[in-house]
Amino acid sequence: MATENMTDSITPLQRALADRIVGLVHSEGLQAGTRLKEARIAETLGVSRSPVRAAMEILRREGVVTHEPNRGMILAVVPALPEADQPEAAGGASALDRMLVQIARLRHEQQIGDQFTEAELMRLLEVERPVLREALARIEDLGTISRRSGYGWQFTQGLRDSSAKAESYRFRLLIEPAAIMEPGFALDPEWITQMQREHEAMMTATWQESTSIALFEMNARFHYGICAGSGNRYITEAMARQNQLRRLYNYNWRLGEGRVRVTCQEHLEILARLAAGDLEMAALLLKRHLDGARDAKVSLE
Repeated sequence: MATENMTDSITPLQRALADRIVGLVHSEGLQAGTRLKEARIAETLGVSRSPVRAAMEILRREGVVTHEPNRGMILAVVPALPEADQPEAAGGASALDRMLVQIARLRHEQQIGDQFTEAELMRLLEVERPVLREALARIEDLGTISRRSGYGWQFTQGLRDSSAKAESYRFRLLIEPAAIMEPGFALDPEWITQMQREHEAMMTATWQESTSIALFEMNARFHYGICAGSGNRYITEAMARQNQLRRLYNYNWRLGEGRVRVTCQEHLEILARLAAGDLEMAALLLKRHLDGARDAKVSLE
């Protein structure tokens, strides 16, 4: 009965964040006994610490993590990936995902300003307030919007204009290939295998508009995982920030299904080189990939 009560008290957003933490465990190849730092998880996932704390409590009750005095939360077991994160589910869609894509598109089309009200979005999306608030709570957890002190909401910093996007790519071209060439660079073979499976599944999934969310999150895990493999905390933190800045913008995928396949194939080639220990070629391929992604985005501006 206690388990039922616990399950009933978990909100969909808390469950989703707990699942994202499990996904992070897999993408970073963490092992049982690893200390999970709340602040680092919050920064990596682009959310505030309060929802991370609630999600960690869910995982503690489920036996995934344990709390140890003077150490904090410790990974007790490496759980299976949540069903929503399994490659086979890459083409799945939910009403919430579809709404996030709609909001991303409205933002791109400048139908939503830097500051907005719930009434404005309710009119644009033709939804009731409780439904909209669930979506806004999800975007707030991503660190993309925040409540105004007086009334309404406002967007936080993001990659909205073309110059900011260009600067982002130039910055990533500096840090991502360099991450691979850092002394001691290493990736868990299980992480590489998991990434390969996700990319292969994405290429065969039935494309839906809301698949763009799964695509971005997979993409973010790929680039973050490579930077984390550097062992350089500054490179890793910088990539986490880049993922946060570009998340909502990239939920509005405008490059078509064909570009999805190109992206996945290029990632798979990079992963193959990394698995073989050919770091110089992997770094070169990563640079070419980022150049191509930048050029594809610029062509749409």
